[in-house]
Amino acid sequence: MKKLITTLQNIWKIKELRNRILFTLGMLFVFRFGSYIVLPGVIPEVLDNATQNNNSPNDLLGLINVFTGGAFNNAAIFALGIMPYITASIIIQLLGFAVPYFQRLQQKEGESGRKKLNQITRLLTVAITLVQGGGYLTYINSLGAVDPQIPLSVFWISNIIILSTGTVFSMWLGERITDRGIGNGISLLITIGIIATLPQALVFEFQSQLENNGLIIFVLEMAALFGIVMATVLIVQGVRRIPIQFAKRMVGRGSNQMPAQGARDYIPLKVNASGVMPIIFAQALMFLPATVAQFFAGEGSDLATSPILRALNDFTSAPYNIIYFILVVLFTYVYTALLVNPQQYAEYLKRQNAFIPGIKPGKPTADFIDAVTTRITLPGSIFLGIISILPAFAAGFGVNIAFAMFFGGTSLLILVAVVLDTLQQIESHLLMRRYDGLVKSGKIQGRSRMQGIGANM
Repeated sequence: MKKLITTLQNIWKIKELRNRILFTLGMLFVFRFGSYIVLPGVIPEVLDNATQNNNSPNDLLGLINVFTGGAFNNAAIFALGIMPYITASIIIQLLGFAVPYFQRLQQKEGESGRKKLNQITRLLTVAITLVQGGGYLTYINSLGAVDPQIPLSVFWISNIIILSTGTVFSMWLGERITDRGIGNGISLLITIGIIATLPQALVFEFQSQLENNGLIIFVLEMAALFGIVMATVLIVQGVRRIPIQFAKRMVGRGSNQMPAQGARDYIPLKVNASGVMPIIFAQALMFLPATVAQFFAGEGSDLATSPILRALNDFTSAPYNIIYFILVVLFTYVYTALLVNPQQYAEYLKRQNAFIPGIKPGKPTADFIDAVTTRITLPGSIFLGIISILPAFAAGFGVNIAFAMFFGGTSLLILVAVVLDTLQQIESHLLMRRYDGLVKSGKIQGRSRMQGIGANM
C-alpha cells in the first residue's frame, strides 16, 4: 500500500503526466455524459420497457449495447458510439492485405500514406454511420418508442444527422485523447463503455449470491476471475524472442581500424499476434443463425423452430461453443498469416545487414520465421478459443449473464490490452523522470522491450 501511495504521488508530481491524465478523464466524462442524452422524439419509458428483455450481452444488439456503455439501449446521441469507426478501420486494414493501393499506403508511403488512410477511414466512418443510423432508427421505430406526434420524416432526418455527428464527435474525442491524453483514445472509449456495465453486474451478482447464502461461491467467482485475468495478461504480453545479430563492421580510420563486435537484438513474435480480431470475426458469424431464425420466425417456417438453429442461438449449448471455438482457432491462424509477413522480416534483416544465428539470409530466414510463427500461434489460438467460450461456462455455473461476460470473450481481451497499454505509457513517463516504475522490476515486462526490431518494420 505504501508503494502504491508513493507511486501515485510521483505521478501527481509530474506536471505533464498529471495534465494528460486529467485531460483524459475529462474527455471520458464528456463521452459518458453523451451516453445519457436521449435522441429527440424518442419516448424513454417505452424504450426501457421494450429493451429490458429484448436483448442480452450475448446477441448482436446486446454486444453493441455493452461496447457503447448502455447508450444503444438509451437511444442516446452516442448510441452508435465509436463502433462505425472500428468497422471502417477493420475494412481498411483488410483492404491493406488484398488491394495494392492500400498496401502501398500502409507500408511504403510513410507519414503521408498514414494521413491518406486516416482521411479515407474517416470518410468511410461517416458512410457506415449513415447506413447503421438508418437501421438503428428503424429498430427504435419498430419498438414503438417514437413519439407519434412527430412526423416520421422529421424524426429520421434530424436523428440521422445527430447520430452521425455523435459518432464523428466520439472519433474526435478519441483522437484528442491519443494526442493530448494518456493511452489510445479510441480503445479507451470502448473500454470505458465496457467498464460502465461492470459495477451494476457485480452488485447484482453479489446480491443474488447473498440471498442464496452463497457468499463463499461469490468469493470463489472473484478468485476465478482474478486467475483468468492473470492468464490473459500473460498471453497478451507473451512473445517469442528470435535472437538476431548484426554483422561485424570496421570502426576507426586508417591503421587504427578494428572490427567491432556485432550487436545483438531480437525479433519479438507475439504469441497472440492477432489480438481480439479472431473473436470478433467468429462472433459475427455466430450471429448469423439468430438472424436467419428471426427472419423466418414471422413466416411460420419450420426453420425458425429447428433444433439446430435453437442450439446455435443458445450461447450455452455445446454445438454453439464447439463451433465458436473452432472458428476462433481458424481465424487466429488466418489473421496471423495476414498480419505477420516472414518475407518482410527477412528482407528487413538483409537491408540492415543482420541475420539469425545459424540461419542463412533470404528464403531460409523467412521459412524459419514462418515455422516459429506457426508453432507459437497454436497455443495462442487455443487460448483465444478457450477465452471465447469461458462466459458460457461461467453462466452454466450460475453466474448472471451480465457478469459472466467479464470472464472471457472480447470484453476481457480489450480491457486487459488497453489497461496494459495505458499503464505502459504512464510507466514510461515515470522512468523518464527517474522515478520508480509501476512494478518492482522497473518496467512492465514484455511491453518496453517490444520496441525492438519488430517496431521498425
